[in-house]
Amino acid sequence: MQREYGGEERSTQRARPAVSSSRVKLKKFLLRYYPPGIILEYEHEATLMQRSVDLLDLTPDTEVEPLLDRLTAREAMLKPTHRAILRGLLEKLQAKQRDVRTQNFALFKVLRAHILPLTNCAFNKSGDTFITGSYDRTCKVWNTASGEETHTLEGHKNVVYAIAFNNPFGDKVVTGSFDKTAKVWDVHTGALFYTLRGHASEIVAVSFDPSSTQIATGSMDNSAKLWDVERGVETCSLQGHTAEIVSLSFSTVGDLLVTGSFDHTARVWDARVGGDAVRVLSGHAAEVSVCSFDYVSGTVVSGSMDKTVRLWDVGTGESTQAWGDHTDEVLDACFDATGRRVASAGADQTARVFNVATGVCEHTLRGHVGEISKVQFNPQGTRVLTASSDGKCKIWDAAQGTCAQTLEGHTDEIFGAAFNYAGDKIITGSKDNTCRVWTA
Repeated sequence: MQREYGGEERSTQRARPAVSSSRVKLKKFLLRYYPPGIILEYEHEATLMQRSVDLLDLTPDTEVEPLLDRLTAREAMLKPTHRAILRGLLEKLQAKQRDVRTQNFALFKVLRAHILPLTNCAFNKSGDTFITGSYDRTCKVWNTASGEETHTLEGHKNVVYAIAFNNPFGDKVVTGSFDKTAKVWDVHTGALFYTLRGHASEIVAVSFDPSSTQIATGSMDNSAKLWDVERGVETCSLQGHTAEIVSLSFSTVGDLLVTGSFDHTARVWDARVGGDAVRVLSGHAAEVSVCSFDYVSGTVVSGSMDKTVRLWDVGTGESTQAWGDHTDEVLDACFDATGRRVASAGADQTARVFNVATGVCEHTLRGHVGEISKVQFNPQGTRVLTASSDGKCKIWDAAQGTCAQTLEGHTDEIFGAAFNYAGDKIITGSKDNTCRVWTA
């Protein structure tokens, strides 16, 4: 993998190691819009495999012919005869980037989702299904188009705090609870596959790896655990943090896991073998509230109660950037799809947008009258979504830093908010026990 912030492009080949072009047969090209890339599907020793060529710096103004030259020179499977097909794919990606939709979101459904406040909400990749977790000890599965509840996932004995789909597949859900267990469910039938037991305290963070073969859980018992999805058994306990783990995230390929803890550190682990952390990201002066990888997985962003947002080089474990723009605790932070920008949310009632390459704080997003607990870019990177204790969500223009729309209607603080993969739907979940679906 190669990451070049100063060059014209950051393009990587993912998912499979390079193999001799004489031993493979290229079968088809697949297009990925967010972040932009081309998937090469090929046959190697009678096995169908995929290789991702990421085009993270592609813009509508990128000159296609020089880019084609670089791609065909670097990727052995690409031949001169593929040039016309590749040109068409690149032009499709650029056309998608030019199609910047600016229409407002309208309220589509108000769902009286739970009898107690919601804790979180999440879409599957296609956006046709979403889930909600609640203090009522359940997780519910919903049909986005009809607003109908398709399943209630019951069995936890305490708050269902953390929930996640196994995207991009979307056929399983994992729920993490204050009852110290996680549960794996069938989305289509609502059946329970497994109960994951082993933590000694509340589970507050869960995630599937991108291939849906592993689940990671983070707990107030200071540990994270890895679990085999097919067998429902613990494969590894990640020990080293000295306080609660409140955030975790897999890398894009799934070989690394990052965890954030109240011990003021984040740690990077080899998710394939477990063992000790391969990097300890030390530098925050207070509890770490959030951490995640960029798409290339060469950089981690973390937010902390010390009012700062930091970037970390995964290769060295060193902090490469510390933004101290917030005047109160940082509650959330994330990269956009390409890793060019970071957005952060704070208890100071503001969100910030930072340029990763220059280190500049491009925008301070003001307008909420309560702390902002969630922030997310849309897949296109053109909008920033913020959710606040003031009962409102706001949509911001990422380039201009202006508020494009305020989503109003909730009567209490909003705990969860998310875009779907296409960026044309939003769900918001609130302490008022309702979930709202918004469509563009």
